[in-house]
Amino acid sequence: QVQLVESGGGLVQSGGSLRLSCLASGSTSNIRATAWFRQAPGKEREGVSCINSIGSTYYADSVKGRFTISRDNAKNTVSLQMNSLKPEDTATYYCATGQFCTVGGGTAGRNFWGQGTRVTVSS
Repeated sequence: QVQLVESGGGLVQSGGSLRLSCLASGSTSNIRATAWFRQAPGKEREGVSCINSIGSTYYADSVKGRFTISRDNAKNTVSLQMNSLKPEDTATYYCATGQFCTVGGGTAGRNFWGQGTRVTVSS
């Protein structure tokens, strides 16, 4: 069993930055990939970015060049640095674990989810 806790969401103006963190606990040795998803009201959930066990990273086209996923200094923590934020980035962001990263920034064989953290970007 894996528990995931997201943090770092908030309100930011267009063009600003936020850093999200995903802290994993429990049976973390079985984690192969960690991804960020997001879902806006009335929209389908979409993959944002993913990092796998060897450090390869993947991004959705909509965030490539603006967002960066990485291992945080804290153990079992993955961070998402979000720069040049746009109003269309407004959503609840979820951390998830799976077996593999997908090209579009999600995961295949997703196993566990966090509760989400809200990001609001104002115009």
